[in-house]
Amino acid sequence: MDIQVGNKMYDVTLLSKEGNKVSIDIDGEVFDVDVAMLQNGTCSLLYNGNSYNAEYVKAEGGKHYSVNLNYSTYQVDMLDSQAKYMKMRKHKDNAVQSDTITAPMPCKIVKVYCKPGDKIKEGETLFTMEAMKMQSNYKVSADCEVAQVMIQDGDTVSAEQVLVKLKVDDKKE
Repeated sequence: MDIQVGNKMYDVTLLSKEGNKVSIDIDGEVFDVDVAMLQNGTCSLLYNGNSYNAEYVKAEGGKHYSVNLNYSTYQVDMLDSQAKYMKMRKHKDNAVQSDTITAPMPCKIVKVYCKPGDKIKEGETLFTMEAMKMQSNYKVSADCEVAQVMIQDGDTVSAEQVLVKLKVDDKKE
């Protein structure tokens, strides 16, 4: 997952989590951190024998945070595969909604909201998936019709596995 802190981007991968012990890869460097989640959006971090207390405030939508650490505030955005894709897509005037939706990473399908034959409007959610204890909604970027749904609630899927096939409305108004 990419995480944007201010104007800097970081490639972040959760390697393991066992109780409060977390191993995380940030841009190729591995960090072993002890993380204790406390009440009211605070957490205690222990790294290399140093203790840090951080407060985080989640914005509406759950992918943007204000993080207060060491008397400084950082604006943090979590960009999952869909958010990165949509951000790139905004810069391409001729990009269109794909007719095949594949899993961006191994994940669990939490809830499927569509069935074959459903007419879906731009911005509507097809399904909710969960990876690394974070849920993401997959929304279409164009009007379309659901042709085939190959997933159901509770399924575990692999990266690049085909999840839904669409008939995309090519007409532009």
